[in-house]
Amino acid sequence: MDSQYKTVLKFAIAELEEKKSRFIASVMPVSSEEKALSFINEIKTKNWDATHNVYSYYIEGSNIVQRFSDDGEPSGTAGLPILEVIKRMEVRNLVVVVTRHFGGTLLGAAGLIRAYGKSASLAIEEGGIVTKKLCTEVSIVIEYDLFGKIKNMLISKDYIIKDIIYEQDVEIIVFVEEKQLGSLVKTINEITNTRSIVEPGNKSYITLDAQGKLIV
Repeated sequence: MDSQYKTVLKFAIAELEEKKSRFIASVMPVSSEEKALSFINEIKTKNWDATHNVYSYYIEGSNIVQRFSDDGEPSGTAGLPILEVIKRMEVRNLVVVVTRHFGGTLLGAAGLIRAYGKSASLAIEEGGIVTKKLCTEVSIVIEYDLFGKIKNMLISKDYIIKDIIYEQDVEIIVFVEEKQLGSLVKTINEITNTRSIVEPGNKSYITLDAQGKLIV
């Protein structure tokens, strides 16, 4: 898995009508193929009376898993266009299911490709594209007279502050990328003349919005 990737924030639905055919696209962030298949089955069960339940998913872990199904549509006109949208929008770890209720008019190959691709992209946008970044949670404990300098430094260098705890001393908890960890420790030691305690903690993926702000 990359140290940073884009995905959707939440489950979402988008609907498109093309020559009286209804295309209902459902998107869900997933962390494994098992969860993707479970979501697909859930949508198929819910929409058992639909003409087609087309899907595609792209999951990146130790290996890349990408699958799609046309579910009875002409080959290459449904599942593959959805997968191509996922790749073009550069999102990962998600599944898209597009449910079609046939409206009585044939759309042709080009029309199907356009409708499935467009409905998938609308659902992905509706789900909210976010960035997942692998970071280490770092605790910085300092005396109150150093707090202003350290906080200003963290903000100026775009470190992501998770929390500030005011007790006998001040504890600032920040999220730091692995490649920035050494530089952060060095800078804090220089500013505080080693009058600080810096303790790296657990690594995890944090979620950032389009402006780079932390989503809790």
